[in-house]
Amino acid sequence: MPATKARATIASYVALTKPRIIELLLVTTVPTMIVAQRGLPPVWLIGAVIAGGALAAGGANALNMVIDRDIDSVMKRTQDRPLVTGEISPRNALVFAVTLEVAAFVWLWLMVNLLSAVLAVSATLFYVFVYSLWLKRRSERNIVIGGAAGAVPVLVGWTAVTGRLDWAPLLLFAVIFYWTPPHFWALAVRYRDDYAQVGVPMLPAVRSIRTVALRIIAYTVVLWATSLAFGFVAELGPLYLATALVTGVIFVALGIRLLRHGTPQVAMGLFNWSITYIVLLFGAMAVDRFV
Repeated sequence: MPATKARATIASYVALTKPRIIELLLVTTVPTMIVAQRGLPPVWLIGAVIAGGALAAGGANALNMVIDRDIDSVMKRTQDRPLVTGEISPRNALVFAVTLEVAAFVWLWLMVNLLSAVLAVSATLFYVFVYSLWLKRRSERNIVIGGAAGAVPVLVGWTAVTGRLDWAPLLLFAVIFYWTPPHFWALAVRYRDDYAQVGVPMLPAVRSIRTVALRIIAYTVVLWATSLAFGFVAELGPLYLATALVTGVIFVALGIRLLRHGTPQVAMGLFNWSITYIVLLFGAMAVDRFV
C-alpha cells in the first residue's frame, strides 16, 4: 500500500473515533481524578486512564457511525464520514470498534481496576443499545437518557483513584448528565432540518424553538444547582464555587437569550459557551485542589 494511501486509511480510522469528542471527555476525566486524589494522582495512572478512556470512547463512536451510516449519508454535516464516502467498509469499522472496546476493557482491568473497566465498557453498551439503537430514532428524549453514557467517564476517573463510588462522583455524573441536553440541543437547533429530513426526533426538529429554549433553561438551572452542590460535597474551595456560580449564571442567561431571539446564530453561541463552560468548571475544580 502506497504511503499516501496508508496515511489516508489511518486518518479514516481515526475519524471513526470522533477524536474531538474524546478530547472533551478527557477534559472531564483528569480533573475528576485530581479531585478524588485531593492532589495530583500518579502520572502513570492518569496516562492509563486516558488511554483506556480514549479506546472505549473511540470504540463507542465508531459503533455509532456503523449504526447511523444510512442517515449520515443524508445529513449534510455527516456526509464526509468514512462509512458514507466508502473509505472504510461497515464490516471493517465494526471489527475496529469491537477491537477498541476489548482493548479498553483489558487495558483498564490490568492497569487500573476492574470497576473502572466495567464502567467504561458499560457506557459503550448503554450508548450503542439504549441511545443509538433504541431511543435516537424513536423518542424526543433520546439525548436526555442516552446522553448518560457521556457522563460515565467521570465515574471511571473517580474509581481509578479510589476504587469505589460515593456521593461526590455521583453528583459529578449528574453535572454531565444535565449539561448534555442543553449542549446538544443548542447544536441541533442549527441542524434541525437535517434531523427532520431523516426522521430523527431530536427535540429542535419536533418542537418549537420556544419549547427547546425553555427546556434548555430548565436543565441549565438544575445543572447550576448540581455543580454548586458538588462543590460542597467534594469540599472544594472558593475558586471552584465562584467559577460554578458565575459560569452557571452566564449559561442560564444565554438560554434566556435563545428564548427571546430563537435564531440558529444565538443557539450556536450557546453551544460554543457550553463547551467553554465545561472546560472552565472542570479546570477550576482541578486548580482548586492546589490553591
